[in-house]
Amino acid sequence: MKLHNLKSAEGSRDVSTRKGRGTGSGLGKTAGRGHKGQKARAGGGKGPYFEGGQTPLQRRLPKRGFTNIFKSEYVIINLKQLEERFEDGTVVTPEVLVESGLIKNVRDGIRILGDGDITKALTVKAHGFSKAATEKIAAVGGQTEVI
Repeated sequence: MKLHNLKSAEGSRDVSTRKGRGTGSGLGKTAGRGHKGQKARAGGGKGPYFEGGQTPLQRRLPKRGFTNIFKSEYVIINLKQLEERFEDGTVVTPEVLVESGLIKNVRDGIRILGDGDITKALTVKAHGFSKAATEKIAAVGGQTEVI
């Protein structure tokens, strides 16, 4: 086996079609574009929202609302997720939640909500708790700490 004997695997390389290179190629003359008109020209055609000259839908509908740049975006964690992830007596902090793969990043903070039941006494440190979550954690002997 030598370098000049090597060939690429069958079907691994596509041969590009050379349009407009003579009638023998099957795509000569008009190169598959038909005769004249907007679609035959370079850069011809309209965008996907063109409606034949009618005012497009995105211009007919009114603008609505705005994006509040000061809005806080909390990551939501439910008690049932803590129940299945952590052992009894664990101190659950944002760093531990990221390490465990429960969340990817903290954003503006973590908020613990009370969906599901909890049986393990956990010490949970987060940026916010719902009233139900605080009561359920305290009921099993756990602690909540707002950071």
